[in-house]
Amino acid sequence: MSNNPNTFTLTLLGTASAMPTGDRNQSAQALSVHGRLFLIDCGEGTQYWMVQEHIPMMKLDSIFLSHIHGDHVFGIFGLLSTLGMKGRQTPLNIFAPPNFGPLLKFFLSYYGDGLAFEIRYTPLKMKEPETILESKSILVQAFPLNHGIETFGFRIAEKEPPFNVHKDAIARYGLTLTEIGTLKRGEDVLRTDGSVIPASEAAYKPFVPRSYAYCSDTSPFPELAGWLQGTTVIYHETTYLEEYADLGAVRHHSTTLQAAQVAREAGVGKLLIGHYSSRDNNCKAYEAECRTVFPETFATSDGDVYEI
Repeated sequence: MSNNPNTFTLTLLGTASAMPTGDRNQSAQALSVHGRLFLIDCGEGTQYWMVQEHIPMMKLDSIFLSHIHGDHVFGIFGLLSTLGMKGRQTPLNIFAPPNFGPLLKFFLSYYGDGLAFEIRYTPLKMKEPETILESKSILVQAFPLNHGIETFGFRIAEKEPPFNVHKDAIARYGLTLTEIGTLKRGEDVLRTDGSVIPASEAAYKPFVPRSYAYCSDTSPFPELAGWLQGTTVIYHETTYLEEYADLGAVRHHSTTLQAAQVAREAGVGKLLIGHYSSRDNNCKAYEAECRTVFPETFATSDGDVYEI
């Protein structure tokens, strides 16, 4: 993955649902954001695919687990063991539902002696979006999903950057350091002679903040589109084609059209889909259905890389 400090890169490590197929692993994604490496879900075989895709597992900063169904967590303990054998000493954050706690305790009781690093486990209990991790440049939120058991989605976003001041404006107006600071906050400069230097003229935003959200597994629910409003790219499960909508409702999963409707209502830039049912692995059929509602839909496959 890139060493660029401004990178925002997503690598798909698993796009199957409950059962893996010949060309699809179970749910897992690697996200590199401003030099920090995150893992979202960890289905069986995730560490193998991290090696295949050259994801530097020793640099993992945090792991976000949506829920404890096996196709989302069965790879976590193999990965933790490998990190131990590789001699990791840096603490590792794990954010997961409360029912992951007993599983982690079981693992550590039998296999924890070889781990020289601290696992900092944070149970997720929120009823609406809450910040779970923050740095100078990024913000990570978790929010509840609708899947029959405790399940959470995640949204990772760049923070709004301070304004930059145009170099020619500094010379033209003879700006003082105090005035430059005012413009960097996006505020107009009011001078003692009554003149005004508009921030809209003298300053500019260096970039538009990017964001990514992960929503798997979930049935539709009214609040989700509002929570995702304006997100640059979302990944939303599409376990079923629309003809299996009744089955999706019973199993608390989404169909193609339901995911596309969320993307449209949220006004997102791009919709990535995955978590396909093993009964129909033709991802282009899923993509085609979604595009009837939200044209900027892209069916994902294992190994795909997206720049957010």
